[in-house]
Amino acid sequence: MKLRASATIMGLLSLALMGSTALQAQEAKTGGTLRVLGTAEVDRFDTVPPATAVTGSFFRAVTRQLISFAASDDPQQQIAPQADLAESVPTATNDGLTYTFKLRQGVNWNAPGGPRQVTSADIERGFMRLCNPFLPSPSSSYFEDMIVGFADFCAGFSKVDAKVDAMKAYIEQGDIKGIETPSDDTVVFQLTKAANDFIYLLTLPVTSPAPVEVLDYLPDSPEYRQNFISAAPYTIESYVPDSMVRLVRNPAWNAESDPLRKAYVDAIEVVAGVQADAAMQQLQSGDGDMLFDIPVPPVTVQMLKMQGDEKLSTLAEGASSMIWINTVSNNNDGALRNPKVRQALNYAIDKAAVVQQYGGPEFASPLNGIFPLGILGNHEFAPYPTANNAGDPEKARALLAEAGYPDGLTLKMPFRNLGINPAIAQVLQASLQKAGFTIELVPTPASDFYARLITNFDNALNGVWDLVPSGWSPDWPGGAARSIFQPQYTYDGTHGTFNFSDYNNDAANEVADRALATTDLAESEKLWQQVDEMVMADAPTVPLVSLTTVLYHGVNVENFLPFAAGGNGDWTNVWLNR
Repeated sequence: MKLRASATIMGLLSLALMGSTALQAQEAKTGGTLRVLGTAEVDRFDTVPPATAVTGSFFRAVTRQLISFAASDDPQQQIAPQADLAESVPTATNDGLTYTFKLRQGVNWNAPGGPRQVTSADIERGFMRLCNPFLPSPSSSYFEDMIVGFADFCAGFSKVDAKVDAMKAYIEQGDIKGIETPSDDTVVFQLTKAANDFIYLLTLPVTSPAPVEVLDYLPDSPEYRQNFISAAPYTIESYVPDSMVRLVRNPAWNAESDPLRKAYVDAIEVVAGVQADAAMQQLQSGDGDMLFDIPVPPVTVQMLKMQGDEKLSTLAEGASSMIWINTVSNNNDGALRNPKVRQALNYAIDKAAVVQQYGGPEFASPLNGIFPLGILGNHEFAPYPTANNAGDPEKARALLAEAGYPDGLTLKMPFRNLGINPAIAQVLQASLQKAGFTIELVPTPASDFYARLITNFDNALNGVWDLVPSGWSPDWPGGAARSIFQPQYTYDGTHGTFNFSDYNNDAANEVADRALATTDLAESEKLWQQVDEMVMADAPTVPLVSLTTVLYHGVNVENFLPFAAGGNGDWTNVWLNR
């Protein structure tokens, strides 16, 4: 089963205004300990530093944001913004430049001196911490050019000594001009330009409010972890590095203040060091309940499908894989700068075979544009169509001949020498060989692939690679076209980004600006679709597949509902039958 998540933005906001209706109308049970099994531990407790995508499930349980998502098995509702700390999802005013939020009352910190209401000052403080000089957040770049005065605040913060007292003083004495706090229950954001995906950005854990007490500790330091303060249903009771973190009910939380989390279980244990086979056995025996960072193996999925196991489900989060084409090197006399050659590459690939390498249609589906399933802007179009997505080597050969290469081309393709990547590289090599390309495969350690090879622009310029299979996941689900287009398909003069060969399309950039600025949200989606088609007319990449996450849970788990921002079932809405 594949989920489609291509509802219009207007439809999504209508869903948001209706509120969350995702929770199943079953008789819920409270109590018990939810056991979540993983190979690695939760990699951070603080929302500021970078973390793996799976940490979203952890932050769902211990943090809150102005806006979040409902747990739901409806693919449209999964990516519809919902009010969380805010009383409602606001509509922008002042030509899209102003967003005003009223804070929900009864949302309390479990502060050392007793429960204390979350205020607008806590919201601003959370943003201030993003660009601290000790452990800055990569996500701060989303807001530096978006919120009035945020770039100036961060520029000043970068000059501060990265010690507790100095950073605390800068935050307490500072101000972000575009984050106004006229009262404890009101926060107003002033933007530098209209950005209709600002609401989606506010779902990121990095936008969580921060209580004043956290300024006494370095971000995510052992002291921070030992003095963790929560405003969500759960808080941290104990932590054993590389072993387990145990969450228990937050005594300051009350259900009436939280429309998205029911918090049925009494405790959550995230257990590290469990291998995939052992984890699946524990789920099936009832000794474990959910998976943390462990993907369900494709072989297991096929077996469970044959058994008719209803505990399988899927979630489209906007992840994709593609092949990047090096258009800046002089390899083959600059052949890859010829659009006909790039079009030939797009026609050549057997995407159906790539789907099978990922485990079949439960895990992947052919992709023809830059926006995958789960992202607004995804739509059905095929600029380089082939029968059954199996490639068209004859069409590719004809385009190569038209481009002046009737005898084909020899291209170098590094790949990550990890997991299924070698098998995928061989499938790509076989497809391209049928179309007249000779592909030299270069196995590369996973630790070097992005950090040292691909994001080093000199390697592109010097022709170290011609093609690279790559993957991308947006930082948030749903209205995240910006987080795919801007990092990968625009060039701002900075080499060494994830735009591996400095691709740029001024016309597409202009349409993207209009897509972000318009207050007509249905128009915005259509504009992003135009951006997709304009980019693919240039064919800077070969889109391969949209990736789908297969979810599975234990026999004792009820009300298992996907949470898109966590890439798994929602810990805070399941209950246990034991």
